[in-house]
Amino acid sequence: MKASFILLLSIFFFFPSENGYSQIKNRVIILSDIEADPDDAQSFVRLLLYANQIDIKGMIATTSCWQKNRVAPESIKKIIRTYGRIQKNLNKHESGFPHHDSLLSIVKQGLPKYGMLAVGKDQDSEGSEWIIKILEDNDPRPLHISIWGGANTLAQTLFKLKETKKTSELKRLVSKLRVYTISDQDDSGIWMRNTFPDLHYIVSPGDEYSTATWSAINTVVKGISNNEISNQWIAQNIQQNHGPLGATYPDVSWGVEGDSPAFLHLIINGLNNPEHPNWGGWGGRYELYLPDFSKQKKGISGVPFEPETRPVWTNASDNYQQFIPNNWGRVIKLDSTKFFDNKVTLWRWREDFQNDFAARMDWCTSTYENANHPPVPVINQEDNITVTSGQNFGLDASESYDPDGDSFSYLWFDYPEAGTYKIPLNISPENYNNVTITAPAVDKKETLHIILKVTDKGTPALSRYKRVVVTILPK
Repeated sequence: MKASFILLLSIFFFFPSENGYSQIKNRVIILSDIEADPDDAQSFVRLLLYANQIDIKGMIATTSCWQKNRVAPESIKKIIRTYGRIQKNLNKHESGFPHHDSLLSIVKQGLPKYGMLAVGKDQDSEGSEWIIKILEDNDPRPLHISIWGGANTLAQTLFKLKETKKTSELKRLVSKLRVYTISDQDDSGIWMRNTFPDLHYIVSPGDEYSTATWSAINTVVKGISNNEISNQWIAQNIQQNHGPLGATYPDVSWGVEGDSPAFLHLIINGLNNPEHPNWGGWGGRYELYLPDFSKQKKGISGVPFEPETRPVWTNASDNYQQFIPNNWGRVIKLDSTKFFDNKVTLWRWREDFQNDFAARMDWCTSTYENANHPPVPVINQEDNITVTSGQNFGLDASESYDPDGDSFSYLWFDYPEAGTYKIPLNISPENYNNVTITAPAVDKKETLHIILKVTDKGTPALSRYKRVVVTILPK
């Protein structure tokens, strides 16, 4: 009986990596104002290509400030049916892609009302009731709510729970929620944050989208190549000659895939850890604090512009210099251009996650032999190690490999913003398969994050990571 239970957990909770069932899949419910902007459809195409890595528990059509009186669940179902035409081929490349019928069964809808008009007594919808059902499941994993439009369906869920549950049970259920919203697109977000001060909530406050962290997915940045978000790149790598799912990917009207950052952090890649938004990853990096309302900017959405009353997970900035190819000697070098702002925390990974998207789009139509698959980083150390000031410690990644037999490159770097020790380390050579690092001198316990990035030389080039959190103790 015990063995059967463990097997069941393995099937539903874990993603089958090259090293076995080693990484827990994140479960998520999507709230989308699909049809308000083509970018929701774009994001659903990408999401379905990771449906074996992310445990999708629901897709709910909602309203927003851009679509106040309409929901469009059929538009989600249309994309899922198209996914069904290539699902078998995806399973040739990685196992676990769900049948399209199971995904169709979890498409729901919220009320076709704007914001708080859909929150209160007798305002339940199949969407809000579905969130309650999933939240009350006997599942130890957190439930991520990825909000691409208005948040009022989740707000109604919380309203009903507050009205019907004992205080202790309400607290337990709220503690399981992890919200990541693409700014506030109705007036229910600030209500939830004020009413449920312990609710885990990632948001860029205000409605000036151009300054939000998530907008870095489609921001043209001066000083780097922006090719991977160009319309030409999208046409060549996603839309054309990649089967029916790629053909459903619409052209950009405003910004490409503005909603995808709300689930990119859930993809299993060795870097992402959604329980620690301050560690950084494909969805950006966020810190928990009370934002300065005076520094927020008024945008164009018309959503009420109110100061936060408690800390939220919100915009944080990284110092960043990119590594660029070097023609002679060591194959990479640091670029002289330096960046520092909150958008850096997301676009610094953009080429990696766009290449990953392109490779998975290839999987829709290609054989295993004719497509690229990500390398597998392997380090000889645990993910968490403890050292003392001045101690030398080694990290050996020589057992890393590529399932396609491709050549691959190593890159070691520290991520000062992710730990408590903020002084950058000099890791040299940063591109060898093993490194020796001297722990810096500290007068109190500190942490630093060492990232290994392994990138193959296939087409498109794919990257995976290992993160080692080092605790440094004073002598």
